[in-house]
Amino acid sequence: MSKQSADASEGAQRKIYGAYDDPGTPEEMSRRSFMANATLAIGGIVGLTLAIPIVGSLLPVASDATGNWAPLTADELAQLQKATEQPVKLTFTLKSQDSYLPMQASPEYVWGIKVDDEAKFKQARPDIYGPGTKPLPYNAVNMDFVIFSPICPHLGCRFEWQQAASKFHCPCHGSVFSFDGEHLAGPAPRGLDPLPFREQSGVAQIMWIRYKASVPDRIVISYQS
Repeated sequence: MSKQSADASEGAQRKIYGAYDDPGTPEEMSRRSFMANATLAIGGIVGLTLAIPIVGSLLPVASDATGNWAPLTADELAQLQKATEQPVKLTFTLKSQDSYLPMQASPEYVWGIKVDDEAKFKQARPDIYGPGTKPLPYNAVNMDFVIFSPICPHLGCRFEWQQAASKFHCPCHGSVFSFDGEHLAGPAPRGLDPLPFREQSGVAQIMWIRYKASVPDRIVISYQS
């Protein structure tokens, strides 16, 4: 390479380096500083906006929180009252609403059993009444009935009653529960979750509660009606 070409190349490099080293006019410096600060501020606001609901979703609702009651039909109450050694599948309307959508109503179901011997039921459910367990904020047995959430406490699948085996069975991962909801087999960490149940002026009512899955303790994550 000739000396003239080398000098030209070196001059071009100095111009490039100089462009990065040149801080610019005061107006340009002020504009760049403003844009950098604005970008950081907007990023912080977006991060905070996302963090609040994410963190909030990880926090369980306090166990002494209250929900609303949803009624069963008169026919289903009568069906439950006639129950013997078979659970009864009871349907009702579940209402829910978030801050962005109007009130939604959808059909839901639960399982109801008749309890002839409350002491025997309590003995079969050490995950509810055993030593060291936290008491439920409601009575699991009411009017000689127990209402079970249809959601398996393992990973949230729906279990079904198998009449031939006289047991509840979850088809997802094979958890098995007795008529009383006792955990008999499979990966579920506890027995079936009872729901609040009552009768008001001849109307049977239940409260829909979602509990955290995959943990031995019953941790409330939501109430709905």
